[in-house]
Amino acid sequence: MGNTHARAPPDPAHASELSSYEAACLADADLQSFDSNLQAQTSHAIGALAAGVEVRALSFDSLREVTGCLLEMNQQVVRVILDCKQDIWRTHELFELVEEYFENSLQTLDFLSALDKCLKHARDSQLLILVALQQFEDEDRQAGGADRYARTLEELRSFRAAGDPFTEEFFRIFQAVYRNQVAMLEKLQLRKSKLDKKLRCIHAWRKVSSMIFAATFAAVLICSVVAAAVAAPPVAAALAAATSVPIGSMGKWIDSLLKNYESAVKGQKEAVVTMQVGTGLAISDLENIRVLVHRLEIEIHSMLQNAGLAVEEGAVKIGVGEIKKQLNAFMTNIDKLGVQADNCSRDIRRARTVVLQRIIKNPNQ
Repeated sequence: MGNTHARAPPDPAHASELSSYEAACLADADLQSFDSNLQAQTSHAIGALAAGVEVRALSFDSLREVTGCLLEMNQQVVRVILDCKQDIWRTHELFELVEEYFENSLQTLDFLSALDKCLKHARDSQLLILVALQQFEDEDRQAGGADRYARTLEELRSFRAAGDPFTEEFFRIFQAVYRNQVAMLEKLQLRKSKLDKKLRCIHAWRKVSSMIFAATFAAVLICSVVAAAVAAPPVAAALAAATSVPIGSMGKWIDSLLKNYESAVKGQKEAVVTMQVGTGLAISDLENIRVLVHRLEIEIHSMLQNAGLAVEEGAVKIGVGEIKKQLNAFMTNIDKLGVQADNCSRDIRRARTVVLQRIIKNPNQ
């Protein structure tokens, strides 16, 4: 359209719209292609009209050229619109995801409370071991009979009675929470993919608004030539009324609408990405917790076996000696698990806060 408009000064009423359209063409290859086709069709239609004027008669063939051109221009716009069709105003799915995200985070915090109880149990077991080792040191220096290590064995029995702090219920809760977080991440990734597609579609829709303006402008230009060719006063009057309508207003309105919608979709995407980050971090924290719990499980079971060796088989020195070797690693992993649990809790609470801030920030929510 740029060349078509260059031949004559544009109507001041449409100058800003034309300038905006030309800038959009320079920035977008698809619009450039559309504009080239539009120029060719407009020139062809006007050429057909000119041929009819030369014989001082508006032929049927020339009118067919004009109407075909107008239909083709409209059809191009329709094709783009159909390619970009979306249920763009529905956000119920996003709200459901946000609700599910917060529900999952609460379930994970509940799991961390259960983990804290298990850690307290493990620390109590650690204390029983430390007392048993201290009793062994005292009793080993003393001479005695069969009950020489009575107090040591008593503490080891208490340790065995305490058992494994990580119960089947604990692992059931962990698996449920972990599965929910992984499923949540998959849903968020799918939602982000849909939002990315919508953002790409918005770009196309904004091209449509430029196409609507250009096609309308070309149609009015062709109709003005038709009116001049037939020299019919009623048609000329109708055309004058039509050209008084702000041609670019529809395109500008659509563009404004799409800008607002683009802002809303970007806000939704920000919230989804924030939930993705929070969920991914929670999964990573849970993985680290799983590894540390597994290590503690191995160490606890081994120490329980050694305590059994001392209590049931009377091999007190051998059992206590093996427990001593494992104690430092056991205590270190309890501390690491406690730190990891605190990190996970802090990460979840922080992510919940950031997600809420994102939602509050976006007025379209």
